[in-house]
Amino acid sequence: MNNFTKEKIDYYANALLIGLTNEERDMILKEFDEIERNINIINEIPNIKEVDPQSYPFDMEALDLRSDEIEGEEIPIDILLRNADKTEGREVEVPKVVG
Repeated sequence: MNNFTKEKIDYYANALLIGLTNEERDMILKEFDEIERNINIINEIPNIKEVDPQSYPFDMEALDLRSDEIEGEEIPIDILLRNADKTEGREVEVPKVVG
């Protein structure tokens, strides 16, 4: 059963001040039909209601974080600061990126 009709699409398009042609409306209607078919396929999976939703694709308990130990030779700060355009003491000045 399709919950979206041409009238509903026209109503929402007008409410959002979007002008749709008949071809665009038909395309949107076909897309909603496809979405509904995919939802129905998902709903037919056995015991789907018993599965907990997953908000993150990886098991966080299984991740191993690296240690923060310095490996190898440490580079002196003055050599590192040579790569920066503007510095003040041991700080690097970066361009402002937010209004």
